[in-house]
Amino acid sequence: MIQVRISMIGRIALAASVVLTPCMLASSHAAAQDVPGIEICTVEKTMERRTSCLQSNVDFLQKTIAKLAADHQQKLDAANRQIEGLKGSVASLQKIMDDLQAVQKKAVEDQKKKADAPPAKDAPPTKDGGK
Repeated sequence: MIQVRISMIGRIALAASVVLTPCMLASSHAAAQDVPGIEICTVEKTMERRTSCLQSNVDFLQKTIAKLAADHQQKLDAANRQIEGLKGSVASLQKIMDDLQAVQKKAVEDQKKKADAPPAKDAPPTKDGGK
């Protein structure tokens, strides 16, 4: 029974090592890749490596600034296009409002003229005014 248990544990360990070994090799390979970003250059001992590290930082910052500038310029251009469209909408709404106010003013003036005009001679007399 003990030998059976040991052989089972050995088989499980073998299967686990077969499955996990490629994962560990892949993760060690990924850790060795250079990830762009700011590096601490003071840890470098030689002047060439320190200079290379600083140049890498400068290149990274320049690329980041250029990318951010382009993104913000696109956003500004989109906002300016939207502002121009809204200005056109406001202008057309202002014209419609002016037209409506002119029509309303004309209607009020026409009502005043009708109220101020003397009654026509051919109009039938009113009940109170005729007797």
